[in-house]
Amino acid sequence: MGKTLYLECYSGISGDMTVAALLDLGADPKVLEEGLKSMPVDGYDIRISRVKKSGVDACDFDVVLDHIHENHDHDMEYLHGHSHEGHTHDEHGHGHSHEGHTHDEHSHGHSHEGHTHDEHSHEGHAHGHAHSHGEGHHSHEHRGLPEILGLIRQAKITDRAKEMAERIFQVIAEAEAQAHGLPVDQVHFHEVGAVDSIVDIVAAAICLDNLDVTEIIVPELYEGRGTIRCQHGIIPVPVPAVANIAAAHGLKLHMTDIQGELVTPTGAAIAAALRTADKLPEHFIVEKIGLGAGKREYNTPGVVRAMLIREETGVQDIVYRLETNIDDCTGEILGYVMERLLKEGARDVSYTPVYMKKNRPAYQLNVICSEADVHAMEEIIFQETTTIGIRRMKMERTVLRREIKKLSTSLGEVRIKVCRLHSGVRLYAEYEDVADISRRLGKPYYEIYLQIQRELKDKEQELLL
Repeated sequence: MGKTLYLECYSGISGDMTVAALLDLGADPKVLEEGLKSMPVDGYDIRISRVKKSGVDACDFDVVLDHIHENHDHDMEYLHGHSHEGHTHDEHGHGHSHEGHTHDEHSHGHSHEGHTHDEHSHEGHAHGHAHSHGEGHHSHEHRGLPEILGLIRQAKITDRAKEMAERIFQVIAEAEAQAHGLPVDQVHFHEVGAVDSIVDIVAAAICLDNLDVTEIIVPELYEGRGTIRCQHGIIPVPVPAVANIAAAHGLKLHMTDIQGELVTPTGAAIAAALRTADKLPEHFIVEKIGLGAGKREYNTPGVVRAMLIREETGVQDIVYRLETNIDDCTGEILGYVMERLLKEGARDVSYTPVYMKKNRPAYQLNVICSEADVHAMEEIIFQETTTIGIRRMKMERTVLRREIKKLSTSLGEVRIKVCRLHSGVRLYAEYEDVADISRRLGKPYYEIYLQIQRELKDKEQELLL
């Protein structure tokens, strides 16, 4: 059985942040490196290090491009000002420098006034994420979806990892196609088609597969606001690709007061393509936590927190037990009272034979109900029986998680109660459905029950979906 991953995106999400968080969770760096090396893409190196974000230790994943592929990410101006002026990334644990280059030297022709930035980066939280520097500059980086999928399919990684990476790129392609008014197969990715962005996406898929993650919970993405500058002009946050992804895939966005882009298209695409749920279990156990660092410095922790979680099979809650002794009601009345109590919401109702004072035979009525139903249950008991007093006890209980599912069997459709344990599941056919089939076919109840249970064993995996 695979693992469940919860992505907490209070500081936004990007590809490199996600990869770093997965590495911090225990994804094997060697598996990652071997998988990336098998892909026919060169011109880069990867750096995995530790950094401090808001005083908290986190993993950093950095794609370092060579001189030919270097794209001089303008988002670094958020970290270092309008010029690097000899600043090296060694100061932040990344081990490479821009050798004194300033962004003015590359004649990009725009400023970052008001904390706007060049080319709404698909990896705004990482170094060197594909920015177009004019027509023809690094034109080899402008790949379309077919070219990118071809690269992925040549990689020596698992089929599952390939499928996840392809799914992420498909989501981005559809969003970019909508933004630019082009067919999907005609979209060329100025940013996400670059080396570093391809590496981020494939790396995320490799790490998820390596961790055996099969369920991914993403409740919401925290996004900034304002505008950013790209090659097409000034655009609003969330950028068109992120907005399109959110709309197409039902991602919940939480807008913050932070001026800037917290959610990159790559980050949004990972969430949209791989998310299996948007709600956490009511009760769960955290097995491991990973922190993935972003590169930009905003008024936010700047990390994606990833948790491997396990849903608790036993749920603890509070119930009330109501009891009273009844010695002067007929069996018909007692039967009617039980029926009414269950209909009105009682969790359970039972009678126990007892002997009261003076050796009078009687029945003790026991009712299990929620706190909210206590008053209603007591009213029914007083109305329908001759009792003049009810004892009330607050009780804690632990119950297995269960759900009702419908299953087609050779005898017809049957409702099945699925109870989940750490070791697996228990399956029970609902009495009413078994009884209906027994009456319809004129066969003994027990015979029908045994046949259905045999079929349940064969369809156990279907019921777990």
